[in-house]
Amino acid sequence: MKCDKSIQNRLKRTEGQVRGVQRMLEDEKSCSDIITQLSAVRSSIDRIMGVIVAENLKQCIENPSSDPEEQDREIEKAIQLIVKK
Repeated sequence: MKCDKSIQNRLKRTEGQVRGVQRMLEDEKSCSDIITQLSAVRSSIDRIMGVIVAENLKQCIENPSSDPEEQDREIEKAIQLIVKK
């Protein structure tokens, strides 16, 4: 899969959020504050996953396989990635 610059940027922001949570733990911040930040990290990762799956589906639609059954399998695989969450 081609790694779009926006996906890389999202991952870097998420990485920064995780480092922030590590600092919060080291600084003994409150449990609720840490959970709030972890929830933000989880949301960020969910968005990244959504962007990747959406891009995959877009590629399937814009560049369909010459084999309709293969096309259906690829679309079903992308759908399962979404449903799996």
